[in-house]
Amino acid sequence: METQRLFVALALPDVVRSELAAAMTPLAGVRWTPTENLHLTMRFIGERDAAERDRLADALGRVRVEPFILPVAGVGVFPTRGPAKVLWAGLGRAHTRLFQLRKQIDEALLSVDLTLDVHNFQPHITLGRLGETYEPKALAKFLERHAKFEAPPFRVSEFHLLSSERRGGAGPAYQAERTFPLEK
Repeated sequence: METQRLFVALALPDVVRSELAAAMTPLAGVRWTPTENLHLTMRFIGERDAAERDRLADALGRVRVEPFILPVAGVGVFPTRGPAKVLWAGLGRAHTRLFQLRKQIDEALLSVDLTLDVHNFQPHITLGRLGETYEPKALAKFLERHAKFEAPPFRVSEFHLLSSERRGGAGPAYQAERTFPLEK
């Protein structure tokens, strides 16, 4: 049976993606995320078949959170100790409703017996992945240069169940399987 790699995410408006793309200047050892793929992952789900996807989508359709405004500010790396692997943009002061949304997404997924990885939710937008050949000094300069990075705040009025298809060296292609409007 065919499966899809699924995750729940917030899409970014074009103006935010453009600002992020402008910050992604050449940096040795970094594989930048294609601009069209920039998003905020709320929950990674993994490989699921069509029947499971539909059950998950039905559960996610019960999520109720009011729309909210989300700022994009700052950059950093994961992990904070040891060699960096992910370069990200942060969310300044993440809105309380963002965490309410994450909690309700998790509860919806748990309601259909999905097993979830338990870890702290650290909302971020993955700008790029660092290979073994990145230069720590160049990365430190990049982080310093963009420490006060800001993109326009944006209104979050929906979230998406996305599928991901690997395309070789071009990075994955994302497809919205379902879109869920936020409401009270």
